[in-house]
Amino acid sequence: MLSTALGYVAVGEVSGAGIVRHEPRYDGFVAAAGQRQEVAEAIDRHVAVHFGPVAFVLHEIASHLVGVHVYVVGPTAERPNQTLVTLGMSERPMTVPEGHGISPYAELMLCLPAEWPLTQAALQDERTGWPVRVLKQVARLPHEYGTWIGEWHSVPNGDPAMPYAPGTPFAGVVVTPMLNVRPEARTIDVGDGTQIELLALVPLHPAEVGLKVSQGTDALIAALDHGGVSQLLDPTRPSLV
Repeated sequence: MLSTALGYVAVGEVSGAGIVRHEPRYDGFVAAAGQRQEVAEAIDRHVAVHFGPVAFVLHEIASHLVGVHVYVVGPTAERPNQTLVTLGMSERPMTVPEGHGISPYAELMLCLPAEWPLTQAALQDERTGWPVRVLKQVARLPHEYGTWIGEWHSVPNGDPAMPYAPGTPFAGVVVTPMLNVRPEARTIDVGDGTQIELLALVPLHPAEVGLKVSQGTDALIAALDHGGVSQLLDPTRPSLV
C-alpha cells in the first residue's frame, strides 16, 4: 500500500544523493481552488496534439490543495499503450529555490500497457490502482510539503522504501524527462507566459531507490539506460541493481 511517508524526496538533478525530509505544511484538509480555465484548455490541447484523443478522465470530487484529475489516452498506432497525464498539479506554483531557472508549474505523466485495467473496480484494487494513486500523490507532494519536484528527484515509498501493493516490486519513483517524444511535448505553453513542465514518473525497485540515495543520480541514470527503461511501465521488469 502507499506509504504515508511520501514526504521523503531524494534530491538530485545531476549527481545528487541523499534524502531530504520535509514536514507537512497543513494540519488538515485544504480545499482546492480549481484550475484556471485557460490552463485547463492549454493542457487539453497539448495532450490531444502530442498524445492523442482523451478516452476518459479520472476525476477527483473533493481535493486537498489541488484537484488532481488524470487524463487517459488510449492506445494509438504511434503509441500502443495507455498514456496518463495529470491535470491539476499546476493549479498552484511549487516552491522552487532561487537560481534553478525552471518553471514552478508542472504536471506528471506515465504510460501503462494497453491491457492495464482502469475500471473503477481496478482502481480500488491496490494491485492495479497504485500507478494512478502514485501520480496523484506525487502531484500533490510539493504543495503539501512546501517543496518542488523536478527532473531526477526521486520519491521512495517510505523509509525504508516498501512496495506499493502486494505482488508489486516497485517501491518508489524517479521523475524524469519524457523519452521518445518531440522536444515541444515536454513543455505546455499556456499562452499567457505560463510554462508548465510535463515530467514522467518511472517506478523503481527498492534497490534502485537505494542506488539513487547512496550513489547519486548519475549511477541511477546509467542503470536505467542500460536496462532500456522509459516512462512505459513494465510490471515484470527485474531490478537493474
